[in-house]
Amino acid sequence: MRPEDPLQDLPQGLRDEQKQLLASGITTWGQLQALDALQISRLAASGRASARNLRRLQGMADLACALDLAPQDAALLMHAGLATVTAIAGASPQDLLTRTGRLERQLRSGRPPVVDLVLARRWIKRARERQNTN
Repeated sequence: MRPEDPLQDLPQGLRDEQKQLLASGITTWGQLQALDALQISRLAASGRASARNLRRLQGMADLACALDLAPQDAALLMHAGLATVTAIAGASPQDLLTRTGRLERQLRSGRPPVVDLVLARRWIKRARERQNTN
């Protein structure tokens, strides 16, 4: 995902946050990523969106834009305890696979695992490259 991509494909539990962001003129993942703590607080105070969920969305935007991930993949990594580029860069492919697999089993989604070792290696490689450019 690129910063100029429109905000879409958000999880159902974040409908209020998406409405609030769009109503405030925040229409891209890059704009969401660039919000500061004061702006998030103001957004949360002005509608039904919660500051916690807005910060969660901002974390998703950071991962999605930095590593060119789909929003669902960024959410999966965050909920598996790998919420930053640094955390992903420091993980082993097996650790990433174990954490995401454990989360999916806990959720009892019933679908085949999204992450395999090839994908885990790709994400870790991107995270390490991203760290080296900053």
